[in-house]
Amino acid sequence: MEAVTVHLGDFSSHMRELSRGFLFTLVIGTTDTSLVPGITIAGAKPELTHYTPAADAEYLVLGRCQVIPTVPMTPDGKPTPALITRAVIKLTGAGVLVVNAGARVRPNIPIIDLQGEPGRDIRTGLAIDRSIVDRVFSNGVILGENLARVSGAIVIGESIPAGTTTAMAFLVAMGYDAWNKMSSASPVNPRDLKIAVVKEALRNAGIDKPLEDPLEAVSRVGDPVIPAMASIAIGAARRGAKVLLAGGTQMAAVLAFIKHVDRGVLNNVAIGTTKWLINDRTADLIGLVREVAHVPVASANLDFSNMPYEGLRAYEGGFVKEGVGAGGVSIAAISKGYSINQLQEVILSNYEELLKGMGNTA
Repeated sequence: MEAVTVHLGDFSSHMRELSRGFLFTLVIGTTDTSLVPGITIAGAKPELTHYTPAADAEYLVLGRCQVIPTVPMTPDGKPTPALITRAVIKLTGAGVLVVNAGARVRPNIPIIDLQGEPGRDIRTGLAIDRSIVDRVFSNGVILGENLARVSGAIVIGESIPAGTTTAMAFLVAMGYDAWNKMSSASPVNPRDLKIAVVKEALRNAGIDKPLEDPLEAVSRVGDPVIPAMASIAIGAARRGAKVLLAGGTQMAAVLAFIKHVDRGVLNNVAIGTTKWLINDRTADLIGLVREVAHVPVASANLDFSNMPYEGLRAYEGGFVKEGVGAGGVSIAAISKGYSINQLQEVILSNYEELLKGMGNTA
């Protein structure tokens, strides 16, 4: 199996630019939709999901967390995808920026703040005040323009629990068929619960026909990460940088936002993910992208089936799948000449460091 599989479009120009070096930008945010019991496993309890993005960011940058006393990992050792991202970033020496789109808990590290706010539960029908969405968008475009002055390839990842649910609501609000196509961090995708939440959100937001304005759709039923990622991508792509949206089915929502604001930049935009996300039979990223905008989609073929720890092998069973830009940075590293084996060796090494730090050698 090749290290990278291209599922849609021509990914060669992105590979060439990534091979010259890349900058990784992690966008964090929260939505109170994550407090709905059972909608996400990105936290031991619903109220702890507000800590996950900040913890992911701290672990990515520092190798440890400060807002929580441990790292984002299940009690039985299934690690945050930030483990993959941090390991690959260390291997490549790429630069990292953390961007706060609107997180309930702020990480204790240097960040760029887009002056957003956390998203409310979308079932209220008013997720974010429109003035806040406009401010995040304007600030994100400025940031993207400046990032493009630093690097010709920008990889943008995310951390927002319940983000697939808010992304579904946004896509449906914009007229796309996202029902039953969004992935989940759990091997058992709570699709019925997500659909019920989205239907209630659309009803309370008064959306009975497709909206034309993506900023309005975010304001009613979205989350702060969607406009933040999209605006950074737009700003960077307008200046000619190649942008890799690093994530799963949420990237279809970001792509739709970009398309409805500035279709002309799409030739500089692609999506990078993992084989685990592509293989998720409860989701359909490729189908969503075909419906939204025909941009290249590629996946990194990481394979943890022979890892010596069950916590890592669980990825092969459908746990987590993607997040914190794991697939995108892996593709970027492969573009620079690193092999899948090299990536997996450094991921394993970092995981073992993590276990030692937790006092666990099993």
